[in-house]
Amino acid sequence: MSQHLADDLPGGTGGGRLRVWLKASAYTRRLLLGSGGDPWVSAPQYLAYFSQAQGLLRPDVAVVEVGEMFDSWLSRHPEVAAELGSKRRLSFPLRKLLEQDEPRQILAEVVEAVIANLRGQTPLVLAMPSPKHWLRHANALAGRVGVELDPDGIEDAAMYMADLMRSVSAYPVGGVLLEEHPTDSDMEATDVERYRPLINVAKHYRWSLALRPRGAAPASPALAEFDAVISPIIRVPKPASSGVDVGAVLWHGGSLPVLDQGQFYFVEIPAEQQPELVLESLAWLRA
Repeated sequence: MSQHLADDLPGGTGGGRLRVWLKASAYTRRLLLGSGGDPWVSAPQYLAYFSQAQGLLRPDVAVVEVGEMFDSWLSRHPEVAAELGSKRRLSFPLRKLLEQDEPRQILAEVVEAVIANLRGQTPLVLAMPSPKHWLRHANALAGRVGVELDPDGIEDAAMYMADLMRSVSAYPVGGVLLEEHPTDSDMEATDVERYRPLINVAKHYRWSLALRPRGAAPASPALAEFDAVISPIIRVPKPASSGVDVGAVLWHGGSLPVLDQGQFYFVEIPAEQQPELVLESLAWLRA
């Protein structure tokens, strides 16, 4: 494995050694820290949790959940949460959240510590809600339920996220994963186009980009900017890689699809899943 995600993605110019990508934060937090456990209080505390989680699952990709970190920090700072809705602009709650110095510092310290821990053997991916997803979530945190998003607001969100990414640009980040909301199956082509500020920053720093849409993929030229697309149904042409989401197969029964060239498995482990089943399932995927 390499510290660069692009080197490990199958189907591209790398060695294609990535076989199983895990999203396991909810599961490992519950298993290692207990219900309600929070590893994000400090970088040393996070690293202790992260090291245990890596040893437990031995994933091909090391994932840091950036959205979870900001949610954790906000829960400990109600005075900031109270200010998220202080201006009417659609993008203001996300801007207010992402411009806070303290969580940015925690993120930078976590990234530095995790990269040192990985020793260049596994790529570090910063997973976060997509601009559309995080924009909606920040408005919900501000008490705005059922807001209607618009293209300009989505692009503003991408700009604020791009600025956040610049704050960790000094570190050898392996890639960035953008995840759409689980219930957002009506993604449009213009949504991905509005992610351009974030796409440009990732490309500037030569970080691999992955997208996890829900439902069908939009017919957007911007989709070609992504090095990998993760979905149960979407398969993208080479040189991009396709992450085959097999969570439903593993946890609800079914036939495991055979990987084609340029493909890898993606699995989100439910928080309450039994450890024995998790280890058996991972052994099955890796066989």
